[in-house]
This record gives sequence, structure tokens and C-alpha cells, in this order.
Amino acid sequence: MSGDLPKPDYARNMRIVGHSDQGGRPDGVQIMVHRGYAYVGHMFSKGFSVVDVRDAKRPRPAAYVPAPENTWTIHLQTHDELLLVINAKDMFAAAEFGDEKAYYKAQLGDAVGTSSGRGAGRNWSAGLAVYDISRPAALRQIGFMPVEGGGIHRVWYTGGRWAYVSALLDGFTDYIFLTVDMSDPAGPCEAGRYWLTGMNRKAGEVPSWPATRRYGLHHAIIDGDTAYAAWRDAGMVVIDVADRARPTLLAHRNWSPPFGGGTHNCLPLPDRELLVVLDEAVLDHQEDGLKLIWVFDNRVRENPVSVATFPTPAEADYVRRGGHFGPHNIHENRPGSFVSSQLIFATYQNAGVRAFAIADPYRPVEVGALVPPPPPRMIDHRPNRAQVIQSADVFVDAAGLIYCTDYNAGLYVIEFEG
Repeated sequence: MSGDLPKPDYARNMRIVGHSDQGGRPDGVQIMVHRGYAYVGHMFSKGFSVVDVRDAKRPRPAAYVPAPENTWTIHLQTHDELLLVINAKDMFAAAEFGDEKAYYKAQLGDAVGTSSGRGAGRNWSAGLAVYDISRPAALRQIGFMPVEGGGIHRVWYTGGRWAYVSALLDGFTDYIFLTVDMSDPAGPCEAGRYWLTGMNRKAGEVPSWPATRRYGLHHAIIDGDTAYAAWRDAGMVVIDVADRARPTLLAHRNWSPPFGGGTHNCLPLPDRELLVVLDEAVLDHQEDGLKLIWVFDNRVRENPVSVATFPTPAEADYVRRGGHFGPHNIHENRPGSFVSSQLIFATYQNAGVRAFAIADPYRPVEVGALVPPPPPRMIDHRPNRAQVIQSADVFVDAAGLIYCTDYNAGLYVIEFEG
């Protein structure tokens, strides 16, 4: 079987052990691996897939769930026998976002029409879907929380009563933070919300940032009663969620400018009082500048302080290779997965997947890398896209196996040998 596996363009302390085209839908965004099955949201194939990875060397498609018309279901979360899946406008199928700069370099609510509350012509599903996955190959939807607007982008849910989502709502300039009551999985409902002042057009607020800036929430990771929220060009927003109905601000740190923005993940490492914060590279040939992964000292949660950055892959000229070069996502230490405050896994898009040791938080060191080969065919239908690897998400299971998605190249299962 190993002879049939794709040969990486570059590998150090990592090797490919399995690969799947996900039932002929090789485009993937977020991945959750849960009880021997991988749940993969598709960027272009209009739905999400379930892949049986109980034999990680031979992943097998198990199910595909089509999305409602004109709808993204690209992000999802698993816990116990539940799967939460976002419903939002399919942005990359929309003519207004044919040039991806229009998506990443504008106030999204203005482009979609939600800023002014224009919802009459909405032709997509917006909200949060809940599935029973007790039978992964025959999962069934049991609940839905609708929202008025562009929809939900990403979710954080690790069980219990509360989920946390980013939502593009009518009257707002971009995605804001919502707490969701999951006490009845068949009837999830909004409990509270938080946004940065200037985002609520319905309340007459006026943005204090340029129209070319994405002051919108990507998603938050929760540690106890604290939400660490990646707010794209607004940096990191730390929110007290002890009162889920009334989230309040603890701290706001923004390093853009001078750096390029695009904050995508804020991962707390509570045992070491650290944060790992990733800025996403969103434009080709590093047009949006060098993007970095940062280490923050978080001993005082009201005053997180940047103390280091991760090294940038440099064994090849990735800027000239085409596509996006730079960080996209990190493994987020979900309960039940591989959890470490010493070893961080990240995707770097055309530079593949990387592993970093942060035993010394002031001097992160790369300890492993794997760059898959270019995809054999393109699923990304947008014009002028380079046929290069664009590693999107990374999930590491409790046994240490790495699962990595790509916009075109399918699911890679990778073993770290460091």
C-alpha cells in the first residue's frame, strides 16, 4: 500500500501513511476526527463528508451530506454523539467574491448586504445545524438554530451546555461573538453576544477602522470562563464569558498595523500560562505581508504580552511557488485529541504542515515538516488559482496521527517521527 501513496515534495521527521480523495470530493477545510471517523467540511463540493479512518492507512468514504442551496457547511465540531455544522452564504461561489481580495479586504457585511439589514433576497441557509452521529455512516439532523444574516462561520464546542460561534448578523459590519445554549440539542438558541464598538450599524455605531479592514471574528477558543477570540484584522480579543448572557471585554491586543492582520486562532496553553496566536496568510505571493505565529505570555489574562514568533519555513522559495504561503490553522488541543503545551502543529498552505517545539517559549523551533505534492486536479473553481498544495486544517488524534486537509488534494494521514 505504501508504494501507492503520494510522494511528498519535502519531508523532515514526518511521513505519509494514508491518503483519501474523500469519495471524489478532495477539497477539504475543517476536519474533526472522532471515534474512528473524520468529518470534513468542503470548500467547493457543497457539503461535508464522513471518512472512516479506523484503519488510518486505508481511509474509506463513509457518507456525504449535501449542503442547502448556495450554502457553505465548511466548519464543524464533534462531541460525544453530536456534530455541529455551520450554515452560511457560500462566499466563494458568489460573483462579488470572485477576486478573493473582496472577501479578505473589505467589511464583509457591506459586501453581503447584512450591514444595512438587506435580507429580503437571501437565498442561502444561515444558522447552526445539529446532527446525531451515533451511526456515522447514517447521521441525521436533529436540530437547527437559524440566524438572520450571512450565517455562522465557525464553532467551538467541547460538550456541555454552551457552544460559541462567530455569526454575521443583519445590522453588523462583520462576524460577531455569540454564546449558544445547547441544553436541548434539538433546539439550540442564542444566549448572549459581544462585538467591538463600531460594528453595530443597527445601533448607529460607526466603524473607526478603514473600509478595507476585516474587523470581524473568525472564532474563539474557550478556556474555563475566558474566550480567546481571533478577530482578523483587529487582532486578539479576550472575553469574560462567566455570564454567558452578557460577555464582557477583558483585553484587546492588535498588532495590525504594522503587521498584516488576519488573526485566525488564539490557542490558550493554561498549564504554562501561554497563548499561541496565528495570523492567516490570505493572499497569493505574500501580497498581504509576512504572516506569523506568535507566543504570548498570559500570566495576566487582562494583559497578554507577545514574547516570540515561530520560525517561517525557508527551505524553498514558497513565495514564488504560487498560491498562499504562510500560516492557516493550528491543531487546537481539543479534549480527546492530542493535547500538548510543548508541541504545536500548524498548516502553512503551500508549505504543507509543520510541527514546532516550544519547550522554550522564547525560542520556538521547527521539529518536523511535510509538504504534499501538487494536487492532480483542481476543485477550486475560482479564476487564476495556482495548482499547488494549500494545506488547510490539521487535526492530531490522541495516538499522535496527523490528519491534514487541502483545498484540492484530499485528506492526508501523516506520522510524526520527531
